[in-house]
Amino acid sequence: MKKTLSLFQRNCDGDRLVRDDIVPGAEWVAKGEGFATRKIDGTCCMWRDGKLWKRHEVKAGKAAPEGFEPAQQPDGVTGDVPGWVPVGDGPEDARQREALAAAGGSLPDGTYELCGPKVQKNPEGYAYHVLIRHGSEILHDCPRTFDALREYLRGRDIEGVVWHHPDGRLVKIKGRDFGLRRGAN
Repeated sequence: MKKTLSLFQRNCDGDRLVRDDIVPGAEWVAKGEGFATRKIDGTCCMWRDGKLWKRHEVKAGKAAPEGFEPAQQPDGVTGDVPGWVPVGDGPEDARQREALAAAGGSLPDGTYELCGPKVQKNPEGYAYHVLIRHGSEILHDCPRTFDALREYLRGRDIEGVVWHHPDGRLVKIKGRDFGLRRGAN
């Protein structure tokens, strides 16, 4: 899975929050194309051809782990390469294996978010580890403008929004991009 574009430009020289300027390549969201889904707060995984993979980023100048598959070319600024490594038998992958077992040991091909008690402090509130398919919760009432999105995310207990274009492109925005805390403000 390639890195997902943010909808709005970030104030890189100041507070690091977003401002009301669309990121190049994300204009289709403002034009009303695609559909909005809930951004789930966990860690990214992929099921492909009967095998579970986990997201891994190889930092510039570092060696890739065994079995690493890059998802895109190196980042033009950092040189980092996002990609995938197979989930293994070690203790570091116990949560992924637990979630896969809870799903019956197989899934439709696609990308998922691993959530549960030992993932990102469990903001989604799961009692056990699960894999949630990306794009599975459509937000039919989600606005697309800067001010309306900030108000939409204010006080909602969600991480953010991901828009899905029919051609596969993705764009995201998170509440914290506006300086909002999840479920507060």
